[in-house]
Amino acid sequence: MKDITLKEIAAKLGISITTVSKALKNYPDVSEKTRAAVLELTKSLHYTPNSFAVNLRTKESYTIGLIIPEVVHHFFSNVINGIIAEAEKNGYLVIILQSNESLELEKKQVELLINKRVDGIIMSLSNESNNDEHIKEILRREIPFVQFDKISKLIPSSKVVINDQKAAFEATEHLIKKGCKKIAHIRGPVNPQNAIDRFLGYKKALEKNNIPFDSKLVYTCKNVTFEEGKEFAKDLIDNHPDVDGVFVITDMVAVGVLAYFNENNIKVPQQIKVIGFSNWFMSQVITPKLSTVDQPSCEMGISSFNLLLEEMTSKRDHTVFKPKTIELETSIIERESSL
Repeated sequence: MKDITLKEIAAKLGISITTVSKALKNYPDVSEKTRAAVLELTKSLHYTPNSFAVNLRTKESYTIGLIIPEVVHHFFSNVINGIIAEAEKNGYLVIILQSNESLELEKKQVELLINKRVDGIIMSLSNESNNDEHIKEILRREIPFVQFDKISKLIPSSKVVINDQKAAFEATEHLIKKGCKKIAHIRGPVNPQNAIDRFLGYKKALEKNNIPFDSKLVYTCKNVTFEEGKEFAKDLIDNHPDVDGVFVITDMVAVGVLAYFNENNIKVPQQIKVIGFSNWFMSQVITPKLSTVDQPSCEMGISSFNLLLEEMTSKRDHTVFKPKTIELETSIIERESSL
């Protein structure tokens, strides 16, 4: 069945297209009798407004794009929940895309969202991404844009972040206060800002507490996986058996570390203490339960959307908008792995 148009409704009722449109929008200069006739006919014909035509007139799609590295990750799934909840409250639909940590895929997804004429874009950059041309294109087109979690400080856009360096400092110092004197760090890939900042926080905690930094105790993840956690844990025990603490970039990898230790009778926390990052739900069910940095993921999603909405509203109203950065608080969750 083809779509019914305002022109056809107007012809059936013998009135103008303008009157039909006004009746549907509840204009006061349309009589109750005419409005009732229009509403009854549109209902019987299953008429729905042509949203594409409306978007062309208003230059708004009431759709935003969200690009994240991975959907299945506990942290990002909570961010998505926060964004969708706020978007629905404000009448927006969310197109969710997953970059799989691929720069090439991320570029295609940005191009897709631009072509879809979304009203704004929220993004956590892939591990390969930085101050690249596809990001600059978003800014050149003056599309409202918010970065969260994995960001580039070089991109002049609004951001929702935590203080990764401070959080990592506190996580490492937590191990030191528990008596650890030789602490390894399993870090993220070299490029993402949050991995850089967590590594710097780890180093600063060692420096403050007069513990020598040893580059051999730093392991760099390529894909930030459970398997890498097990692999690095094996190398740590084989080559640095005197290490008594490990600060891990994220809980996914830390759970891999604990799994290896469990399989090889390495006593945690008696022989070695472990702390992760993000407060993934698995951190509470593995044995021993994993100490971690609590990252406010849902709140990050809510704040990201509201920042984007502020910029979209400013653009609609033709007012000046200055990018803002929101920094959310983190906290240490102490569990069995670092007692």
